[in-house]
Amino acid sequence: MTIQVEHIGHVVLNVRDLERAVAFYGGVLGLREVGRLRGNMAFFSATGKNHHDLGVQAVGSDAPLPQSNAVGLAHVALKIGDSLDRLRAARADLERAGVAIEDIQDHRVSQSIYFKDPDGNLLELYVDADPRIWRDDPTAVATALPLEL
Repeated sequence: MTIQVEHIGHVVLNVRDLERAVAFYGGVLGLREVGRLRGNMAFFSATGKNHHDLGVQAVGSDAPLPQSNAVGLAHVALKIGDSLDRLRAARADLERAGVAIEDIQDHRVSQSIYFKDPDGNLLELYVDADPRIWRDDPTAVATALPLEL
């Protein structure tokens, strides 16, 4: 028997401060908070199509920050649309919120902005390109070029 995963259900990130994370994910990124658990977790839905897409779990103010060269989650990607105009608008929103942009890349199959949440978790906002690109050439997914927005 082989397991057949239908889709990625949700991601839970460890954070130092729950309220700071709720303000970031709800306020800056616009995710809708749908519930809390045990006073140290909050759950968010992006579209309402899933009960929750992201959870944040407070692990304490003295928790170590994520290390970019350590084993574990590298980043979480959040799709925001299918046009570069949406990506430009997101960049402007991040800049207005004082979020430092780490990188902007063209992956051929998508275009992305990379930045960190207040706890150092790397996030990616992306827009998809024409799906024919990866359907015609699946290796196109292995592309990372600088992108000027």
